[in-house]
Amino acid sequence: MSLPTNVQRFEALLYASLMLDAVSVAMQDRTPNAAVTEQMIMTGTLLAGGMILLLLYFVRLAAHHRKNWPRWVLAAALVLSVISLGQIIGEKGLELDSAIEIVSCALTTMGLYFSFSGDARDWFNA
Repeated sequence: MSLPTNVQRFEALLYASLMLDAVSVAMQDRTPNAAVTEQMIMTGTLLAGGMILLLLYFVRLAAHHRKNWPRWVLAAALVLSVISLGQIIGEKGLELDSAIEIVSCALTTMGLYFSFSGDARDWFNA
């Protein structure tokens, strides 16, 4: 059975969002200083990469295996990302990596909208 149009849009938008997240992680400042050691930087980068891989798996579960719960986990992750983004912008202002995160959050929002509307409803309710 082929994927419905809205599920295809959901999958494409979420993959694009996660690709931007990976670019954002790659562009982060990794300069160690007195407050941030090399080990802390490496740990943060590995955790971010692991989280991106986990979210990729959730998108795959939702789109191809018709699982409903990963959509809700992705929605919760979006809410946490928006809260975190608001705090970062409040602290540091708008920088390149936060601008990338804004676009990523917008893509995720649009993708999740498609996953809860149109022909995607029947896909996940079956």
